[in-house]
Amino acid sequence: MRALFKEARPGAQLIEVPEPTPSHGEILVEVMATSICGTDMHIYNWDAWARSRFPAPMVFGHEMTGKVVQVGPGVNPDMVKVGDHVSAETHVACGHCLQCRTGRKHICKNLRILGVDMPGIFAQYAVIPAENAWVNDPDMPWEVASLQEPFGNAVQTTLAGPGVSSRTVLVTGCGPIGLMAIQVARASGASLIIATDPNETRLHKARELGADLTLDPRSTDVVKAVYDATRGDGVDTLLEFSGNQAAIRQGFQSLTYGGHASLLGIPAGAIEFDLANDIVFKAATVTGISGRKMFETWYQVRELVTRGKVDLRAVISHHVPMTHFEAVFEAVRAGNAIKPVMLPQEV
Repeated sequence: MRALFKEARPGAQLIEVPEPTPSHGEILVEVMATSICGTDMHIYNWDAWARSRFPAPMVFGHEMTGKVVQVGPGVNPDMVKVGDHVSAETHVACGHCLQCRTGRKHICKNLRILGVDMPGIFAQYAVIPAENAWVNDPDMPWEVASLQEPFGNAVQTTLAGPGVSSRTVLVTGCGPIGLMAIQVARASGASLIIATDPNETRLHKARELGADLTLDPRSTDVVKAVYDATRGDGVDTLLEFSGNQAAIRQGFQSLTYGGHASLLGIPAGAIEFDLANDIVFKAATVTGISGRKMFETWYQVRELVTRGKVDLRAVISHHVPMTHFEAVFEAVRAGNAIKPVMLPQEV
């Protein structure tokens, strides 16, 4: 089969590799659509994080959907069977640590991630644990189904804590997950949504998807603009997706006293932060977000998508065969793509 193979250097190769075989408790999926994540870009670029984490050489990628073509021994047919259309929950939990045994598999302390710690899905066929398969409605478009995993990050971030209903919201970072979060906040009844990003294309898309006010931090005093828009109170909720130190500071400075912050963005390293004034004296509540709750968030995702509350196709910027992978990875790196979808079965 064709697969994107990653060696210990920048870039990737589309090569022929043996088709995998499912072992006990696993399924083999014919991959119909995959999407590119920020994590994949770290691996593709072979940056310091990737060098310290990714066990090259190996197939990478983790956001996917496809058809089950084979099940290994020990798979419960009531859970998943041949012919099912599935997406993958990419966090593979151990099942026996404290977190797993207390209903928090998404933060398993022995967590492995598809395409990061174990072979991935940028391929024509992929093996995943059966318990990580999410069975989709058969009429869900492949490209939509492939985005449910990252969309789950947006859902958990937005709905954490008190949620956003009737609350003012600041979204820092309008990459694909930030843009998805804007849709979730709008569908959940946020009273005001403000979004920040230095990319005008992304700000334009944020306005299309429901942001009431968009701010370019390169030309705008973000904190002043937020306070002006909220009658001097600041926002009730901060949704942080950028991982950028300046944006994080602006977000917390814009947060009202007693507000709630959900943090998904990952800084490149340690950052300086005014803990006393921005959290302690504000009595702010801060929630770190790691992936999706297994599988509470997936049920929320399904309702939002299948009932038309959000349109995941709105964040897709490219539909290309996997043979065109170099062009879309370069488009992402240059800031000229939002969410590319690759189709492994097309040439």
